[in-house]
Amino acid sequence: MPSVSRLCVAVLAAGLLAAGCASSEPEQPAASSASAAPGAAAVVVPVRIAGGTVTPADARLEARVGQPIEIVVDSDAADELHVHAEPDHTFAVTPGTGERFRFTVEIPGRVEIELHHAGRTVATLLVRE
Repeated sequence: MPSVSRLCVAVLAAGLLAAGCASSEPEQPAASSASAAPGAAAVVVPVRIAGGTVTPADARLEARVGQPIEIVVDSDAADELHVHAEPDHTFAVTPGTGERFRFTVEIPGRVEIELHHAGRTVATLLVRE
């Protein structure tokens, strides 16, 4: 019966070798074919706050699930930018130029981006699968 033992040892060794060669990186969930392709271009929303005026005013934009959204803010006043998505995002706006905030939306639907202190909706994103 030594040949059966050798066969078992060989099979066990091959299994351990294969397991040792497996990637140690955590497995990523498979992306839906409808999601934004990896490396997809970001939807850029330029925002200007000057003298109490906010532009744009409720711009209508479209994005795909998983596509990067980047808000670029030039502001003369502090404020708080709020993204009504699931999960939501809140960003502190400081006076200055070129302040960038980046996020993705993982659940399709309508997403409002608003400035709290100014009480203005900057943009509404229609996020599709």
